[in-house]
Amino acid sequence: MAGGQRARWPASTLTNAWLLAAAVLLNTQGIIAQKVQVEVEVEAYPTESVTLRCQFINGGSTKLTQVSWIWEPVDGQRDNIAVYHPVYGQSFPNPLFKDRVAFLFNNLENPTIRISKLRMSDAGRYTCEYATYPTGNEQGTTNLVMLAKPKNSADVVTVQAGTKSVVVAQCVAADSKPAATINWISSVRGNYSTSTTSGPDGTVTVRSEYRLVPTAEDNNKEVTCMVDQRTQERQWTKSLRLSVEFPPSVSIAGYDQNWYVGRSNAELVCVFNANPPPTAITWKSASGPLPDSVVVENDRLSIRKVDDAVNTTFICEVKNKHGANSHHINVFVNVHNKGDVWIEEGHQLSRPGGL
Repeated sequence: MAGGQRARWPASTLTNAWLLAAAVLLNTQGIIAQKVQVEVEVEAYPTESVTLRCQFINGGSTKLTQVSWIWEPVDGQRDNIAVYHPVYGQSFPNPLFKDRVAFLFNNLENPTIRISKLRMSDAGRYTCEYATYPTGNEQGTTNLVMLAKPKNSADVVTVQAGTKSVVVAQCVAADSKPAATINWISSVRGNYSTSTTSGPDGTVTVRSEYRLVPTAEDNNKEVTCMVDQRTQERQWTKSLRLSVEFPPSVSIAGYDQNWYVGRSNAELVCVFNANPPPTAITWKSASGPLPDSVVVENDRLSIRKVDDAVNTTFICEVKNKHGANSHHINVFVNVHNKGDVWIEEGHQLSRPGGL
């Protein structure tokens, strides 16, 4: 430096540099000290098997005397489930893991174990712990996360048209871990609510109900339940058709106001909308019994040949378990076909230009 002056660093810069160096040193020492190599976290499913790996590395002159696997459940006390000693052999002291846990390699350096027939309650921390000389105990811990795929279902609830909001569809994602998420897509204006129930084994059941004020127009409309959960490869969906019951609505079609004496194959059709389907469809005449020329077949009333007796009011009545409704139509029988133009000349009728 010019003038023989020595460089001066700000005190804050020196402090930060020392702190950084100390952090690097501690981190390096921690890596070196970690001699038991395990996986930090492993995921598994009920009824399946899981392998918990453990290996002693960078041992140098360290003497291994015994290795133990210690299970610490989510809610409970630590307990040995597997022990290996080079002289005394293997031991599995915990009855909860009887015949379900085994060492894959018969040596101290690699005491990897496999647990079979897994249960949701097997979740927890599994510590591979070595007794060594002269350094004392060395260990590494694996967190076993138990997952469960949801049992999904969705169903409609048959309801009656009314003025109050009711549940028309239900969707359930049962016994999953973690909890599922349920959403709906709908062609009707409604809303849904969701509730959860925790099981004793850590699983969660999610229930969702779709509600609306049901009308006859909502019958057979579509709603779709969608379930998302991390164990599913793709979103689960199920589309449902709503079932709304209502009494019949009725109308009569087929009368063209040109029924005339002698016309054949005239017909009336009873048009109805009902859920459930009708239990009875009845044709009546306001003037008494149906004319002899009338033939009734379910929702159709046919006239073989129109005569004056057909000049009446026809009534169609439709019934189902929710009630009955009817509709009527007044039929007027003309003397002649309206398609022809007739001119009255005294007491005779003739076509223009003569017959």
